[in-house]
Amino acid sequence: MFARFTEGARRAVVRAGILALDAGRPALDADLLLLGVAEVRPFSLSSFTASAADVRARVDVGDRRSLLATFGIDLDAVHRRTRTGLDAPGLWHLRRSRLRPLRVTLYGPLGEIPLAMHARKAMEVAMWRPGPVAGESLLWGLLADHKNGAAAILRDAGVDLAALVREARIPARRTA
Repeated sequence: MFARFTEGARRAVVRAGILALDAGRPALDADLLLLGVAEVRPFSLSSFTASAADVRARVDVGDRRSLLATFGIDLDAVHRRTRTGLDAPGLWHLRRSRLRPLRVTLYGPLGEIPLAMHARKAMEVAMWRPGPVAGESLLWGLLADHKNGAAAILRDAGVDLAALVREARIPARRTA
């Protein structure tokens, strides 16, 4: 499924998967996919004004750093030493199950994590149009589903959603 993804879009999805694995989540959900997009920024949209810190403050990623810091362990230093090169998008694969076609899983050297319903829907929308799947397409997929909370997170972070939709050329209405 990653064949049509641009390098930046792949990096955003891989980053979201790593965040989900680090947080101990059972599945990769849309909020972490949005955080991955905010951290990697696989586009040059000036109206996407939310920083990665703004999005991270609104997404529960589970803070293991403070617990380990009480023991004098720097989790970022451990990750730098043990995970060098393991976040390369070429090492990760996104696959649909043959037996359960609605199940999509991200596989990589750090583990595997299934996509939750809203994240899978965002990926399906992003891949709907022919051509490469870029960061704008991922953003379109996240904003297309009003139940996943991505729009609320961006709105709370101070993003003008109407301007973002116009700049990213996201269809505002469904056409038949």
